[in-house]
Amino acid sequence: MASNVARREPYSIEAEQSVLGCILISNVVASELCSRLKKEDFYSGVHKSIFESMQNLINKNQPVDYVTLVSELEKDNKLDAIGGMNYITTLTNAVPTAANYEHYAEIVLQNSKLRDLLNLGNTVVAKSYDNEDPKDIVEYIEKSLTDIATNKKSGLIQIGESADKVISKFEDIAKNPNAITGLKTGYHALDKALNGGLQKGALVLLAARPGVGKTSLAMNIVTNAALDSNAICAVFSLEMPTDQLAQRAICSVACVDMKKALNADMTAEDWTALWAAKKKIKESAIHVDDSSLITTSQIVNECRKLKREKGLDLVMIDYVQLMSSGSNSRNQDNRQLQVSEFTRNLKIAAKELDVPIVLLSQLSRAVEQRTDHRPMLSDLRESGAIEQDADVVMFIYNPDIYTGPDAIKPGIVELIVAKNRSGELANIKLKFMKEFTTFVNLTADADAGSLEKSMPQFRKRPTKEDLEGQEIPDKIVPIDETNLTDDIFD
Repeated sequence: MASNVARREPYSIEAEQSVLGCILISNVVASELCSRLKKEDFYSGVHKSIFESMQNLINKNQPVDYVTLVSELEKDNKLDAIGGMNYITTLTNAVPTAANYEHYAEIVLQNSKLRDLLNLGNTVVAKSYDNEDPKDIVEYIEKSLTDIATNKKSGLIQIGESADKVISKFEDIAKNPNAITGLKTGYHALDKALNGGLQKGALVLLAARPGVGKTSLAMNIVTNAALDSNAICAVFSLEMPTDQLAQRAICSVACVDMKKALNADMTAEDWTALWAAKKKIKESAIHVDDSSLITTSQIVNECRKLKREKGLDLVMIDYVQLMSSGSNSRNQDNRQLQVSEFTRNLKIAAKELDVPIVLLSQLSRAVEQRTDHRPMLSDLRESGAIEQDADVVMFIYNPDIYTGPDAIKPGIVELIVAKNRSGELANIKLKFMKEFTTFVNLTADADAGSLEKSMPQFRKRPTKEDLEGQEIPDKIVPIDETNLTDDIFD
């Protein structure tokens, strides 16, 4: 039986008062709560105004207490509207201690999200009655749910709200100049060029001619991030099925020749390394979608869902020229405009999702027609907009496929950072171990002290712990207890 009792939006005036009271009696708590909450999280208009004034004080590096808050409210002509000094006194008496501030803040946040969900539901109902395109409605729902889950509010904000984060970042760098501030790629020279690794919100373009190893390098970066930094990664492989990617990843991590694995020509030590690598890959947070002709909207919606449910640290897309524009695209007959639309949408997505997106791209044949075969920005295939939208553009140059003046030491490739919006340009030499589909460092990391120590942990010989918990079938894997002696695991 339906209830006739009128429903009200979720809120707790007491919890909101308690949060504001905690800010007033503890400046340590004030900094945390003013960065964690937004004025839109408060239901009461009075509390919105008070919290905004508190944030202004924090942004001006001033303490938040009874005197400073009253002064700030008076300056903005808001003191009478919020109930005068008597109401500020009420807030200071709302809680005896700030010890339970996290509990109060959680109540405010939960109610804020519930109200956002109610508003979302009402908007979706209105859009449906207006006969809007169902795809547009679904995309709106996905984006809104991600914003709600991450407590991201839209609209203009005063730039001072980011000042604390910026100064804190600079302080951390000053304390440890060699610290990685972004997501580590596993290639320390590249991390240095990118100002500390792959940065959140950046669109990173990795381009090369076919067969040079761009998929291998991109997957190396993904596995490095996942296994070294426990990063949650989303891989969209438009060219290669998931099984092939897994095959490459396992052989790369194990440093086992993939041809030998496919031709049943492996030693017992190779099998040991493969099983150790399999365990690491299975335990990693690498998620793969190998759908062909996928659109940017589908990619972004999948990423929003993953970020909402499990988190998200890195996205890799292989590769832009294989992406679909969708049947309703206005640029259906113009491939250059389509690619421009893809890169623009992915740059927006990187900013919205707050993660780096590594986008692979083919290079034009112009590279082959020059005497110097090193790629240039003008070689980007089908669209100059790729260069414009990308924050970082990198090329892989492998002179092994050429003869004459380009030839250098076999296996040595150049990773050319040709555009870097927030860092330096660089020409980084790596060794490409093609049999393992693996790129490795050629120079030692200054922090690690040696090339061996700079190598990712999973490249080292497997330990007994690497195989722990796995049931290794004797009939399939030629390993027995005599193979698992300590000398193998040194």
